[in-house]
Amino acid sequence: MTPAASGTASAAPSTVVVLAPPPQHLVDAVVASALAEDAPWGDITCQALIDPDLRTTAAITAREPGILCGTTAIEAAMRLTDERISVTFPRPDGTRFDAGDTIADISGPASGILTAERTALNIAQRLSGIATMTKAFVDAVDGAPARIVDTRKTTPGLRVLERWAVRCGGGSNHRSSLSDAVMVKDNHLALLALDGPEALTQALRDVRSRLPHTVHVEVEVDRLEQIGPVLAAGVDTIMLDNFSLDDLAEGVRVIGGRALVEASGNVRLDTVAAIAATGVDIISAGALTHSVRSLDLGLDFVLQPDRTGSRA
Repeated sequence: MTPAASGTASAAPSTVVVLAPPPQHLVDAVVASALAEDAPWGDITCQALIDPDLRTTAAITAREPGILCGTTAIEAAMRLTDERISVTFPRPDGTRFDAGDTIADISGPASGILTAERTALNIAQRLSGIATMTKAFVDAVDGAPARIVDTRKTTPGLRVLERWAVRCGGGSNHRSSLSDAVMVKDNHLALLALDGPEALTQALRDVRSRLPHTVHVEVEVDRLEQIGPVLAAGVDTIMLDNFSLDDLAEGVRVIGGRALVEASGNVRLDTVAAIAATGVDIISAGALTHSVRSLDLGLDFVLQPDRTGSRA
């Protein structure tokens, strides 16, 4: 159940990135939960109508163009439903596809394929939508040094897969959870800065002194005058949140390479190129995961069913 060496597309696929997917046990956990939600006590339609020994072949095909993500989830949905189902993929994740291209070739018991169909499609459609959106953002800043990254504005329970989809689109990941890095946001600052800017600088220095040297420290600011006290604390990244383009450029100048500069807020496909042109190092966009449209993929049987166990 691994990607096939060659595909059925009319042209050689263009791979955006070469990636390892998330660990299989994490993919399986997400998919198993989705399968349990969709068929909590079995697929009663298939149980009532479909011979469990009836075997067939099917294909998942694209109904619109995009960037592929989700092959491991498709495989897991089929395998966890019925281990007799075989799946091959003509193209790997991170590859561009066109409408009509084959995404997956599937063979095995028809009832298992039908039971797993919706879960497999739901996940692959959403992940491919995220990968496609991310690729559009990455292309929009082509030539600029800024990296496009995601945020924690992900679907609960799907973060590990949605972050993978961002990577499939050529983007990068921000911290994956609250446990991964210190990120001081506006509400933290409101509490820390009660005694003035010098107190803020000292509080951030104290945080740094208590942390392991491997922990990254980022601070979000929403005004130019906040940069000085934060920069004096020696943080790793300063996020300029909802700054105008002129203020972004000024923030980059003031920071002067002494910390990474991240831009966030009002990041859309029609604004991202101008944001990148200000010289920031990182652009974080919640839209990559919270506002994405799932792509249209479909599953159809492609050969006559067979009760003998061989392909018809």
